[in-house]
Amino acid sequence: MTNSEHTAPESELSPAPGPDPLAPADAIVPDTKDWTWVLEEPCADCGLDAGAVVREDVAGMVRANAAGWTAVLGGDPEALRRRPRPEIWSDLEYACHVRDVFRLFLVRLDLMLDQDDPLFANWDQDATAVAERYGEQRPDVVAAELAAAAEALAAAFEGVTGARWARTGNRSDGARFTVESFARYLIHDPVHHLYDVTGERV
Repeated sequence: MTNSEHTAPESELSPAPGPDPLAPADAIVPDTKDWTWVLEEPCADCGLDAGAVVREDVAGMVRANAAGWTAVLGGDPEALRRRPRPEIWSDLEYACHVRDVFRLFLVRLDLMLDQDDPLFANWDQDATAVAERYGEQRPDVVAAELAAAAEALAAAFEGVTGARWARTGNRSDGARFTVESFARYLIHDPVHHLYDVTGERV
């Protein structure tokens, strides 16, 4: 699925074949782009310059982003479930994705801090959206879960000090992160998706 006007910033799948002409209009199309470029240059869409983010500021940015999603999810439930186009996620689906990104990145951060140079398991964001029925979840429940996931991740980043920022971890596509670059890479995803929903640039 095209999860935004440009596709979602989490690329962890092997290159996919071209679209199936027999697939329904809202069929999922895996995002196979490598979004690590956001560490090298500002995002022209949402406006975030992730590479310039101060690592110690990430925890506060995660909490601020969660507050933005809480405001979004306070809207009309039916409107939150409505997709602007069949191939673009609804506001509720975006929020579910961000909640799960916060959860996933906490797992990966813990791995980097506890293990030497771990390899992250792949995550298929589109398959998760279908399996977990993102569009059918309750906005109030998602808001609470997203806030809790954000707080846990923010607290974990606040606990990183000194040389631990230089610990490393790897994706199966060859992308390698330090905890510092991982923090900057992470924050682009929820910030960008809040822009997708609200149209407000940072």
